[in-house]
Amino acid sequence: KTQSFFTSLIFLSLSMKIAAFVVTRRLSNPSIDARKFSVIKKIVKPLQSSKPSKEISIDELKAARIKKINEMREANINPFAYSWKITHDSKKLKSQWELLEPGGEDNSVEVFVSGRIIAKRIFGKLIFFSLQDQFGSIQLYLDQGKLGKENFSEVKKWIDTGDILGAKGSIKRTSKGELSVNVNEWSILTKSLLPLPDKFHGLKDTEKRYRQRHLDMIANPEVRETFKQRAVVTSGIRRDLDDMGFLEIETPVLQTVTGGAAAKPFQTYHNALDLNLTLRISTELHLKRLVVGGIDRVYELGRIFRNEGISTRHNPEFTSVEIYQAYADYSEMMDLCEKLIGSASERTNGSLKIEYQGTEIDLTPPFRRVNMNQLVFNECGFNFEECKDLGAAIKVAVDAGLSKAADLSTIGEVLNLCFEEMCEEKLIQPTFVTDYPTEVSPLAKPHRTKKNFTERFELFICGREIANAYSELTDALDQRRRFEEQASKKAAGDDEACDIAEDFLDALEYGLPPTAGLGIGIDRLIMLLTDKPSIRDVIAFPMMKLEQMSNFAPNGSEDLVSVSVSPEKKGKGSEMKGNKGKQ
Repeated sequence: KTQSFFTSLIFLSLSMKIAAFVVTRRLSNPSIDARKFSVIKKIVKPLQSSKPSKEISIDELKAARIKKINEMREANINPFAYSWKITHDSKKLKSQWELLEPGGEDNSVEVFVSGRIIAKRIFGKLIFFSLQDQFGSIQLYLDQGKLGKENFSEVKKWIDTGDILGAKGSIKRTSKGELSVNVNEWSILTKSLLPLPDKFHGLKDTEKRYRQRHLDMIANPEVRETFKQRAVVTSGIRRDLDDMGFLEIETPVLQTVTGGAAAKPFQTYHNALDLNLTLRISTELHLKRLVVGGIDRVYELGRIFRNEGISTRHNPEFTSVEIYQAYADYSEMMDLCEKLIGSASERTNGSLKIEYQGTEIDLTPPFRRVNMNQLVFNECGFNFEECKDLGAAIKVAVDAGLSKAADLSTIGEVLNLCFEEMCEEKLIQPTFVTDYPTEVSPLAKPHRTKKNFTERFELFICGREIANAYSELTDALDQRRRFEEQASKKAAGDDEACDIAEDFLDALEYGLPPTAGLGIGIDRLIMLLTDKPSIRDVIAFPMMKLEQMSNFAPNGSEDLVSVSVSPEKKGKGSEMKGNKGKQ
């Protein structure tokens, strides 16, 4: 077996130090036994002559393992088993034998365990394996005296790190205190063809971690914990909503009309129907049609697809939950939002106070509630609610350094721009920002006391949008007018504007009861609750640019090398104004 380059350097340096020490002692004390000196020289000489190993290709490593597979089959050993009985996992073992003393052994029970070999150490007639399962790792203790010489030699010959192994044995705790399975029977369950990442460096390259998530979870067990927490959050939200009388109903992913959000869709085509389709950018319109049909409390937690930029906050395929409740308004959605997020925090962290990237966040309700105009007024001293002059509004924004304001056509759009650029990032503690301009909220009901504003809020935490909600627009005539405005924008080149959704308008004309809707971005929520800086850290398989794979493992490091071949499209992407499909 070849040593890694760095291991060779360590041995070389150590041997030189030993040699220097021995020679010095020999010269200063001739009485040192000549035979002892000769033995030391024999040990040191091969170490001094060791050289860094040559580059080993992945193909060569793979070929060596395939050879072992063939040898096992010739010996009537199946390298790819069908099943294995399991009685204990690593967590259960450590709990059940927590009080076993060092040097002690419990022969009263035999345990069956399985997992992946992530480390292997051989000391003469003893072999130690570190066996990793979904809950952690446990040591396997293999003694030649217990296994028999032939069986023991087969373990040494055939088992590599990365292999999936089943083992049976008693429980012992070594003299050093390591709880172990004292193996009396073993079985190869799956022989791995490729080696695990280099044990000295692990899988540290961020791009490679996202691409090879399977290896990422093997090399970094904390990544598995993140996805376990994600499952806790999503199942908990469903449980909470079910307990409140909401029904989850699936809506179509393939749609003929783009609606429910301001975002560019992915396009596809149905061969049999000769029909152009898009992947859904929101579940909103179909869910509200269900409310028209008499389901007063309905939701869907599922995947949304938007053909937009990639960043630490955006992935083109993401998860959101959209919730609709008849006979409620947006203030009741604030209460519901607080309950769902607080419950998720307590499930994952055991507390309403968490830390995100070094900042303590308090999720204790009630959250701060403040309207958009007030936040902007606090920054620039200009009251947009009382403004009637578009030119004056634009001047305030341009003077504040927002040159993009010169291209906007309404006061509401200027107010929204000022908020996004001047206020969003400063909203660290949970804050409901309320009362959005009508121009950026095409599906929200007009505010009952403020002209040109809507009854809408967005929840911000750590400067990021987490949730979006509003009192739903139930006036079919007003909704058609807003859709027509969106269609005009789309015709003028705005590829994020929505279409006129005739099926939805037809439903509205039959009457939608007073309804409130809430959307929560599951990915961003899990980022917050698990203290992860990037959305890619909480999505098992995030969208990635193309790459090529080299088939060499430098200096025998047993690690794959990735080479990027196309630039990544980055950008803030749509912040999803006027819709609930939050990332």
